[in-house]
Amino acid sequence: MVLCQSMVRACRVAIRGPGRVFLVKSHAPAATVVSRSFSLQTICHADRRYTDKHEWVSVEGTVGTVGISQYAQEALGDVVYAQLPDVGTNLSQKDECGALESVKAASELYSPVSGKVTEKNTAVEDTPSLINTSCYDKGWLFRVELSKPEEVDALMDEKQYKEFLKNEDH
Repeated sequence: MVLCQSMVRACRVAIRGPGRVFLVKSHAPAATVVSRSFSLQTICHADRRYTDKHEWVSVEGTVGTVGISQYAQEALGDVVYAQLPDVGTNLSQKDECGALESVKAASELYSPVSGKVTEKNTAVEDTPSLINTSCYDKGWLFRVELSKPEEVDALMDEKQYKEFLKNEDH
């Protein structure tokens, strides 16, 4: 997030597209404006927050996108089944809300935040292996309209989660 904030301070947003932001150097003369395009999802990994059960949430506005971490998908192995919460389901933080099954194990899903499910990733239900190949991008699980946005602040950031993985027995 710090990298992103620094980049935004040095530049101004010129055009915003789906999942992409175009920045223009603000100190360049108008005739020689140079623009760069990048994906915030690729650069800003620090906006993802994690639970001790290895779920993550990334928030945009009042909507959180939920998935499982790289560590969790590696521990599970090849995911063969995903049961996700239905749209309209009201969840409280830490509620059991679904399950993932792999060739090695089964694991419950817990909601990292409170809110109402607005979307589930049906592509993951149809092709659960997306979790293994792209757990932070195509393998997200569901989206929730946050009812208690302050809960996000209590979750681990990327650095804290990496320390958690080093220090805890999972």
